[in-house]
Amino acid sequence: MSFTPSTLPAQNTATAAPALVDPFGRHVSYLRVSVTDRCDFRCLYCMSENMSFLPRKELLTLEELDRLCSAFVTKGVRKLRITGGEPLVRKNIMSLFKGLSRHLETGRLDELTLTTNGSQLARYADDLKAFGVRRINVSIDTLDPVKFKAITRWGDLANVLTGLEAAKRAGLSIKINAVALKGVNEHEIDDLIRFAHGEGHDLTLIETMPLGEIEGDRTDQYLPLSIVRARLLDTWTLEDLPLNTGGPARYVHVKETGGRLGFITPMTHNFCESCNRVRITCTGTLYMCLGQEDAADLRAPLRESPDNGALFEAIDAAIARKPKGHDFVIDRRQKRPTVARHMSVTGG
Repeated sequence: MSFTPSTLPAQNTATAAPALVDPFGRHVSYLRVSVTDRCDFRCLYCMSENMSFLPRKELLTLEELDRLCSAFVTKGVRKLRITGGEPLVRKNIMSLFKGLSRHLETGRLDELTLTTNGSQLARYADDLKAFGVRRINVSIDTLDPVKFKAITRWGDLANVLTGLEAAKRAGLSIKINAVALKGVNEHEIDDLIRFAHGEGHDLTLIETMPLGEIEGDRTDQYLPLSIVRARLLDTWTLEDLPLNTGGPARYVHVKETGGRLGFITPMTHNFCESCNRVRITCTGTLYMCLGQEDAADLRAPLRESPDNGALFEAIDAAIARKPKGHDFVIDRRQKRPTVARHMSVTGG
């Protein structure tokens, strides 16, 4: 069943709530919200092929997700990113985007955006644009259909490219995300740059992160982006940009294409000193840091009362515990992930 904001519980938002500032003086203005842990792909660096997903009854309802996001907007969050799993496989997900778009209309929210694998974009691109989404991130690690199938296990590159075309026609700004994988796609980065920039899209490269048990060995997958960048200088002229989109990427301008290229380097050069973001899972668990296990349950105070008092208190207490940085490491001796939970649980 879909919903409209008018059906939501009273939120007592008339009184201004204190802004979210962590112990290190960083203002938390960016919330990433996972709406499902389910995905229609099984990317080899993200999850096991035979995943056990959460029972649907444990997930927050769309109404609860709207109320939770709205509480954070009340407390000064200016950017919302909807993630998963694959967020667009959540039933009636467009009703959540429609509901949250009211915060764009009032000016309390600067941006409502999405990270997706692209499999459902052909179906939803026009609706996303209609509900205020202006840019999206799409994960594509290779342009080789056979290799794409091998990496995603269940994905179809042609379907994703069709989705990209639909998003472009709808007027959405697109950034392609590619995880750099040693021995898998490390020699395709040049082709990804040519493709992305040729289509008018940004491209961001990401180091694989030690999250969750997988069948493979991350010590074999891990490719430092410092090596990738050094190789790119053989072909491209890279000019550093002061651009800050609110996320962890550091950007360069590629002189030959005129496009932007980003680097997300949680392993070789973390971005913790300027971290302004927190993550909420589809069960209402708030993670103050992607690379730490400390978390806060927001589902209980959310359901405790239609008033947001207890919820605001729980959020404030959690932000007061936000750590200075993460502890990501690729351990070649133990070969265990730094964090046991999969990325699909926390949200991309």
